[in-house]
Amino acid sequence: MKMKKQLGLFLVFAGLLCSNKLFAQQEENLIQDFQKQYYSQVFGFQIKEVFNEKLFDLIDTWLNTPYRYAGKNENGIDCSGFINVLLKSLYGSSVGCSSVDMYHNVPHVSLNKLLPGDLVFFKTRGRRISHVGMYLGQNKFVHSSTSNGVIISDLEDAYYKKRFAKGGRLNFDESKMDSTSKN
Repeated sequence: MKMKKQLGLFLVFAGLLCSNKLFAQQEENLIQDFQKQYYSQVFGFQIKEVFNEKLFDLIDTWLNTPYRYAGKNENGIDCSGFINVLLKSLYGSSVGCSSVDMYHNVPHVSLNKLLPGDLVFFKTRGRRISHVGMYLGQNKFVHSSTSNGVIISDLEDAYYKKRFAKGGRLNFDESKMDSTSKN
């Protein structure tokens, strides 16, 4: 009889644990759904996955910051300055000061091999690399444009499609990333 009571208590306890795990999973799913909805509204396109929460929060903070050549703060920022802010915040490091430096300091990847978090390089001034952004997936990338400041654009846009040069894969130690990062 004592064994049956212990087994019964064990089953009740196990059931509570399972329901708590199920509840925790449901809660996590709700949070992820809320994040996707929030960032979809803010970024202006349907987010399928928040692959790096800290990156998305940074982008949210910097969106609509005006462009300023050689700018590095919220009063104005250029494309390489913006990418450096992201990289230093995420990894505590950088891959160069200018878009040209960055281009030469990362392994290149083609357009069809881009992964979220990769850099995207453009030739907006003739034959040389002159612009950089960060790929977000779904053909979208974030950058500081000269006309609109920090925005999210589409690689399929005729202007960017014509000027796309290469992607660049970052090889930072992911252990340096914030614990909420999932990249």
